[in-house]
Amino acid sequence: MSGDALPVDDLVRKAAHVLDVCRQAGLRVATAESCTGGLVAGFLTEVPGSSDVLDRGYVTYANRAKVEMLGVREDSLARFGAVSEVVAREMAEGALERSGVDLAIAITGIAGPGGGTPEKPVGLVHFACARRGFPTRHERRVFRGDRRAVRLQAAALALDLLLEMAQPTMAA
Repeated sequence: MSGDALPVDDLVRKAAHVLDVCRQAGLRVATAESCTGGLVAGFLTEVPGSSDVLDRGYVTYANRAKVEMLGVREDSLARFGAVSEVVAREMAEGALERSGVDLAIAITGIAGPGGGTPEKPVGLVHFACARRGFPTRHERRVFRGDRRAVRLQAAALALDLLLEMAQPTMAA
């Protein structure tokens, strides 16, 4: 495997840990994925019993899907682009509100090999994690490697963010 992606078995173990923590906290989860194309939901559903935590996953690859399914504003897409902090936040908050869950993760980025620019290079991924009653958290990363490596690294960080935001002692 190229890049810095974790082995798939490690990601499944990480997903199981996320599910355990969410289960103990009584949290229901939704995912809103663009460049990862459902990988995060896929790793979560790889774990038996995930249905008591994972409510749904939105794969909103096209901008129209982001608008229709998650309520991302067309103005945000026009002004900032799909790969931006603003759109990631709107995706996470839209998933939270439209699904009625407690915790939602959003991922939008440029997995490559094409599509990058000097301002938004291949490997750039924006994440947002929204939890009811807490401020939405944003992370921006630029990952190395081929398309698969970027997507797997993004899925790993998304699981990490879900875990952090699910912690009962998480500071607001």
